[in-house]
Amino acid sequence: MSEDVLSRQPPPADLRLTYGSDPNQFIDLRLPAGKSKPHPLAINIHGGFWRAKYNLDHAGHLCAALTAKGLATANLEYRRVGNDGGAWPGTFEDIRSAYQFLIQNAQKHNFDAQKVVVMGHSAGGQLALCLASHEPHVTAVISLAGVVDLQRAYQLHLSHDAVVEFLRGTPDEVPDHYREADPMQLSIVKASQWMIHGTSDDDVPPAFSRDYVDFKRKRTGAKKEDAHLLEIAGAHHMDLIDPRSTAWKEVETTVLQLTA
Repeated sequence: MSEDVLSRQPPPADLRLTYGSDPNQFIDLRLPAGKSKPHPLAINIHGGFWRAKYNLDHAGHLCAALTAKGLATANLEYRRVGNDGGAWPGTFEDIRSAYQFLIQNAQKHNFDAQKVVVMGHSAGGQLALCLASHEPHVTAVISLAGVVDLQRAYQLHLSHDAVVEFLRGTPDEVPDHYREADPMQLSIVKASQWMIHGTSDDDVPPAFSRDYVDFKRKRTGAKKEDAHLLEIAGAHHMDLIDPRSTAWKEVETTVLQLTA
């Protein structure tokens, strides 16, 4: 298990970019060595059940590992539950703003804006899929042990009703928020979607990703979606973002394939 990834100090980022005026609106950027042709870009959205208790530091490990493989990586920070302006919709507004900022500045930082993958872990998986549904230029998205069904997250009271805090109410109280934020209810027709989940995940049940892919694959016509499932036997929740874990190689391979 990789719980210590939350406490290990990550390698430093190369640049910290601000995309807004709030102290939580920044991006840690890591760039491959050398100044060759523009680099593919992996945009990472960290998890933590949308709460301010968790920041982007722990995701620096996976970003550094991907940068060592030749990818530019952008580790996003954003307003979360407990921050001024955090929760829905402010949290998601930050994700969209950060994405748009990166694409607009691709040439300046030597990214290839045509080779971009958006990835998110746990609650970050929900935000990554939500971004893909709203930004038509997102062509590849990865959910790592994602909270991809917000109705079920409420029914199971995941992390002491974290989704109620995030969406500012229950499904009966704020149905519009669930409709706007829940990947199960959103249409994602332009992006290739990869759900990666460990079979031993005790934080977000593997059935979330499995049932999400089954549901999306059944859509037809204009609503048809390109959804894929990769289950990693024996992997726990944090293993998917820990480059020291045995599960990491499969995650890394998927990212590299989607940015090839």
